[in-house]
Amino acid sequence: MNRTVFVIALNATLVASAGVFAAPAVQPATPSAAAPVAAPPAASAPDLAYGAYQRQDYKTAMAEAKKRLASDPKDAAAMGLIGQLYLEGAGVPRDAKQAMDWFRRAADAGSDSSAYLYGAALLQGMGGTTDRVRARAYLEKAGAKNYGAALHLLGEMALENEGKPSDFAKAADYFKRASDAGDADASYALGVLYKNGRGVEKDIRAAAEYFRRAAERDLAAGQVEYAIMQFNGVGVDRDRTSAIALLRKAAAQDNPVAQNRLAHIYAEGLGVEANPQEAREWRDRAHDAGLNDPSLDYLNNISVEKKPAPKATGAAVSAPSAAGKPAALDSSAFDKPMAAPQPLQAPAKK
Repeated sequence: MNRTVFVIALNATLVASAGVFAAPAVQPATPSAAAPVAAPPAASAPDLAYGAYQRQDYKTAMAEAKKRLASDPKDAAAMGLIGQLYLEGAGVPRDAKQAMDWFRRAADAGSDSSAYLYGAALLQGMGGTTDRVRARAYLEKAGAKNYGAALHLLGEMALENEGKPSDFAKAADYFKRASDAGDADASYALGVLYKNGRGVEKDIRAAAEYFRRAAERDLAAGQVEYAIMQFNGVGVDRDRTSAIALLRKAAAQDNPVAQNRLAHIYAEGLGVEANPQEAREWRDRAHDAGLNDPSLDYLNNISVEKKPAPKATGAAVSAPSAAGKPAALDSSAFDKPMAAPQPLQAPAKK
């Protein structure tokens, strides 16, 4: 795994973790793939600390969390909330070291979400300390409770493997556990392993299943891969209508690969009426996001009125054969790491 990609992914994980702590038990929050939600404290009384946090009354949230600690010094959820306030700079000055200290205390008191956050922060060096050994220990602590994001990060660590050859088999095991726990990124990553036969036996149908899980969990990269498999009828029954709808969902999340594939679909009229104007709009959005596809340059020279477009010559769409076989969308010809996650590449051999 490319070290830069690993660090970017880790940064995104930590940023997305703002607000991971749960709403009161009477109004539970919905978990997300990027930031799984900690279980709320088991109590029938209203949770004044979390209620204040939800209202963005952060000073009251801090005061109430400290009251809870005064009553129960082992209240892991209260410690985690205080850590979150320091991490966000909500009602207090932003202080990564303070946040990490509170997450560590909460993790030691049994909080799986805080164990995950503290382990991820140790990997990044947030708070001034990088410690991969302790990071792994805390991530394993969260993983032992089937905390999906922690298991996914452990899988990524197996791929990154400190610059040594990636341990794909270990990564696949972590990704499988994380996917079963509901982690969308792990489902996508496992789909890539099955697609390429890394750490597991190559199995296109299994790849499609894990991409489907990632897509249903609203991960744009998973939506792209599953849509392309649906469009081409690879590993799953062909369903171009559903594929195009799924690509639109991913494109709405500003995924350039989805936008590029839609441009080809509308330029060629694949499963839809050819629409050069819409094709050009999708192409331009993908280009603005950093994905340049020269095979669509001809769209600059055609009328914006709806009419069949010339056949593209690029690799992203192949023309029907003389036997009338349908054109297919390519899943990787124009992919870039920033457009669709590529976390499963072994380190380059020197």
